[in-house]
Amino acid sequence: MKALCLVLLTLCTTQAAQSQSAASSPRNRSSLATVEPGTFALEGMTPKQIVLKVQIEAPVYPTSKLQGALGSFAPGTRVTLVAMSDAAYRVRGRARHGDVAGWVLKTDLLSADPNLSANLKKLYERTKMVDELIQHKQVALGMTSQEVHASMGKPSRKSSKITAAGKEERLEYAIYDQVPQSTTGRNAFGQIVQSVIYVRVEVGTLSLSFKDNIVSEIEETKGNPLGGGGARTVPPPVVGF
Repeated sequence: MKALCLVLLTLCTTQAAQSQSAASSPRNRSSLATVEPGTFALEGMTPKQIVLKVQIEAPVYPTSKLQGALGSFAPGTRVTLVAMSDAAYRVRGRARHGDVAGWVLKTDLLSADPNLSANLKKLYERTKMVDELIQHKQVALGMTSQEVHASMGKPSRKSSKITAAGKEERLEYAIYDQVPQSTTGRNAFGQIVQSVIYVRVEVGTLSLSFKDNIVSEIEETKGNPLGGGGARTVPPPVVGF
């Protein structure tokens, strides 16, 4: 009985550790998150936190509907941006009644960048497109080399050259598909039966050229891995954060 309990305890500990590892793995987390319908989270999407300054007495609300104020931020308070909607920002900071995370009208906050809201929307839309490409293991013009690696993994071949215009990199990926093949055999009763198995077969090759760390050219060097639809394009990375 004691030995059985020890085995069960070991299994539970192992499963808990595996669950925690899966939850913390970057591959299991999307870079996008929705705080409320019609809003989106911004934490982790920029290299550093975005800090804003409260320019007037600013009520802070529990939801993006801006109803039922929790308190207010005093003018001059610095807050950290964590999410946004069309009309408001969700921020964290020290309100008059204590530390709080809530929604504040955009017009009550001041940013050193007058184009902050527009650039954040561009960042969100681009991240959404890239996430979809990575999920389906696809590539597009405008992706960074880091995004390509996240989508396609390690390339089959890699080369680079340095010219007067700068360094150019080229990655080549072998594209595989599961191709059905019929086989003939006998079942347990000695009868001849046919079955279908799927074999991993190389069906094409993609060559990607990079300029300034951005995919500038996609070439089908073997087969038709793009499926005849041509290469997709995403906007270049949003800078300024």
